[in-house]
Amino acid sequence: MLNKIRPVFLFLATFVLASTASAPTHASSGPSGFADLAEKLLPAVVNISTTQTINSKDELFMQDFPDLQVPPGSPFEDFFQEFMNKKGKRGEGNKETKRKATSLGSGFVVDPSGYIVTNNHVIQDADEITVILQDDTNLVASVVGHDKKTDLALLKVTPKKSLVSVSWGDSDKIRVGDWIMAIGNPFGLGGTVTTGIISARARDINSGPYDDYLQTDAPINRGNSGGPMFDMDGKVIGVNTAIFSPSGGSIGIGFAVPSSMAKSVIDQLKAHGHTRRGWLGVRIQLVTPEIAESLGMSGAPRGALVSGVTPGGPAAQAKIEPGDVIVGFDGKDVNEMRRLPRIVAETDVDRTVPITVFRKGKELSLQVKVGELESNDEAQKDEEKEAKISETHNAEKVDEIGAHAAPISDALRKQFDIKKEVKGLVVVNVSANGIAAEQGIMAGDVISEASQQEVATVAALNEMIQKAKKDNKPLLLLVDRKNELRFVAISFAKKAKKDKE
Repeated sequence: MLNKIRPVFLFLATFVLASTASAPTHASSGPSGFADLAEKLLPAVVNISTTQTINSKDELFMQDFPDLQVPPGSPFEDFFQEFMNKKGKRGEGNKETKRKATSLGSGFVVDPSGYIVTNNHVIQDADEITVILQDDTNLVASVVGHDKKTDLALLKVTPKKSLVSVSWGDSDKIRVGDWIMAIGNPFGLGGTVTTGIISARARDINSGPYDDYLQTDAPINRGNSGGPMFDMDGKVIGVNTAIFSPSGGSIGIGFAVPSSMAKSVIDQLKAHGHTRRGWLGVRIQLVTPEIAESLGMSGAPRGALVSGVTPGGPAAQAKIEPGDVIVGFDGKDVNEMRRLPRIVAETDVDRTVPITVFRKGKELSLQVKVGELESNDEAQKDEEKEAKISETHNAEKVDEIGAHAAPISDALRKQFDIKKEVKGLVVVNVSANGIAAEQGIMAGDVISEASQQEVATVAALNEMIQKAKKDNKPLLLLVDRKNELRFVAISFAKKAKKDKE
């Protein structure tokens, strides 16, 4: 059982970057030193201390065993949680008591008047936030705004004099292998300087819809979250946010929100107190090699396939149609599906931009006026849509693959032109970000078999999914699309958990 304990993404630290090994003799040498840069930047980096009132009953177990660490996702996690709850009830007579819990993080000043950037998870649910400057000055901070989707937050303090601040750099210009410097507050030790290089760009760690992280070889530890990543000109090119770790300590794989995204979000938080994201009004899915071939696209699959258009939305007004493949937006190439939501979200609301679509073997240039994404409205619309789907087709949600399915009925046969001899479950809706969409499954497809067994109910399909997950094996589906059969292997490899500080 222990060999199933897996690495986890930890959103509890920003990363302090470890020095790289000496370069080979044929490579150019790195900087001769970082002291001048560190001296200049340290005063702009702050420590952030938060306090939160929590139910102490839930922590009795861990207080009794302070050195015990239960790896998240391990076979023992549920057991210890159950034991902890029982002990709390027995020891406290089921009476809840409250206490103050303190956590530490990092941040940096972006305006001398007292605006400070950090991670959302550093200050989330905090009752009190204190910013500690390099000279140990303590300032009470208020939250100007925060954004869960990018894990960013903007704080405001009222200093007696202007603060030392830093400015944003251009993360789009940073290259893999470039030197960077990080400053933060690991384990509450205070201002700590480390260096490293950019290991990779555009990493998606499944933490949110706009993942586009810079990866570094630097260690991130508890208390570093929200601190800045600097280029060698002293400009902020990232906000250190997470690590990939099996134990809670660094193994040299850390992630930062790039400044190209962070600056836009922070500017909006400062101006409006919330984000104003661009909205296109389309449902999209992955362009698989099979789909690309069927559409007549040459070369490698690219773009985002439009599977649906919101009536009256920006895309509909721009004459974008289902079946179009969006390959360019505002002068930027859309090489893959997940890039499009980020580009659209970062576009100013009400701005008219060019959009390139591949339609019937040709590329067309259209103009679209970007709308504003209202998170609450969209969430409500999604819920209403799911309820309508369930009511109309007696469809049930298949959460694990991001789809709705229903047994074949006469109405569904007519709607999707399914022949009488075809049996199985009809896919009536596919989530744009689900596994089904990633595998090219579309509304109207019929799942005839799962694990080489006929499947007639959603309950049976869900049971097979759970068995495949338990056995840690892919689930093989036989999918019928207009009398053309193909096998689709759905992998349920366990994703790393994201534990927040």
